Amino acid sequence: MIIDSILGLERYRRMNEGFEKAFKFLRSCDITKLETGRYEIDGDNVYALVSENDMKNIEDAKLEVHDSYIDIQTPVSASETFGWKDRSFCNTGESKYDDEKDIAFFDDEPEVYCVVNPLQAVIFFPNDAHAPLIGNGKIKKIVIKIKI
Repeated sequence: MIIDSILGLERYRRMNEGFEKAFKFLRSCDITKLETGRYEIDGDNVYALVSENDMKNIEDAKLEVHDSYIDIQTPVSASETFGWKDRSFCNTGESKYDDEKDIAFFDDEPEVYCVVNPLQAVIFFPNDAHAPLIGNGKIKKIVIKIKI
């Protein structure tokens, strides 16, 4: 997991060939004005999902993991709390992996919580079990999916 400002993401552009495309997308638009929906960046290799969601209580947020994509998550309208745990230590209640949605869930408790503010981003790799959308009210956010 990496947390940084949107501008600071440049430091990580060499970690994956899709990162530069994702960062260019974030730099090229006013993220506060993006409508909800999917934005093609490089087909299924790199794309952005803009959504508006209800936030959850800490008790209701489940850890999730992805095998095929790295997530870059950026809150737009409010701060968002994320739970985190190293995937290799998750062992409770794993759901059957959904290949189509690239997701599985765990019932484990996160080891740590972090707050990510608007104009910041968090990068989750396949080894990062993460529980998103913790907070109150609604949130608009961007999730950029980068194929591994």
